[in-house]
Amino acid sequence: MSYALTTYVIDIDVARAAIGSKDEKLRRMIGGRFKRQLAADDRYFAHEIERGAPTRHEAVRAVIDGGPYDEQYAFQYGYAYQLVCEFYGRACFNNDFSPFRGDWLEQVDAGLKQLGITAVAVTEFGYGSLPAELPRPEHLPCYGEWSAEECRQALAQWEATTPDQRAALEYEVRTAIESCSRWWSDAVAAERGVAGFMS
Repeated sequence: MSYALTTYVIDIDVARAAIGSKDEKLRRMIGGRFKRQLAADDRYFAHEIERGAPTRHEAVRAVIDGGPYDEQYAFQYGYAYQLVCEFYGRACFNNDFSPFRGDWLEQVDAGLKQLGITAVAVTEFGYGSLPAELPRPEHLPCYGEWSAEECRQALAQWEATTPDQRAALEYEVRTAIESCSRWWSDAVAAERGVAGFMS
């Protein structure tokens, strides 16, 4: 089975504040902006919806209203929160993380540690959980965050590495970390953090 990691440069506090905000205007804007995506998601999860899962639009409404949630279909609220993050954030280049298999995130983390980059870990996106206000899916999506300060620290640690240190890494790991460095750089420039979803 393969996975995908999608990350966003985002004001994490703003995205989290949408949960339970009851902001009808926000709900309508998300519904309008992602109309085609909502329909495609409903086609993809048609079997679950037939069994009682909320549609993606209904899940977005529940997230913004702060419930009610059907814990059995917690994954729908996770994906709905991803739409909130996509609405507020800017998607990052993720070709080095989509698709991936096995322990790829752990391999990248090992490369980060080899370089002395300890401020962040990409496994945070694979093993973290959604904000506490939302039900936790049994499997996917997984969610994690890097704060603005963590991104600043990670970028500084990256910039302190030498070309020889970078060259010592396996090529694929190095290119993945270079992608992460662009995420950190973009986040620092925007004074934002990074939110990531693994699905």
